[in-house]
Amino acid sequence: MSGIAEKIFEAVKTLPDQQAAEVLDFAEFLKARQASQRTNALEESSNTDDWSDFEQFAGAWSGKFNREDCYDRSVLR
Repeated sequence: MSGIAEKIFEAVKTLPDQQAAEVLDFAEFLKARQASQRTNALEESSNTDDWSDFEQFAGAWSGKFNREDCYDRSVLR
């Protein structure tokens, strides 16, 4: 056990059960938050890789989009 963990243990073992349970709950919250942050970091890094497929099309179209031109087709008539 590390020095900090031993200090926490010494402080908690003299507390009433209800307060010790609160300390345990807080420690579990910290672990869950750390795991969530790791998961979010992994998701963000994998999401940026997905856009690499679209980079090949960057700059392929230039100009201004005209919505009316979309409806001016013989297929729609």
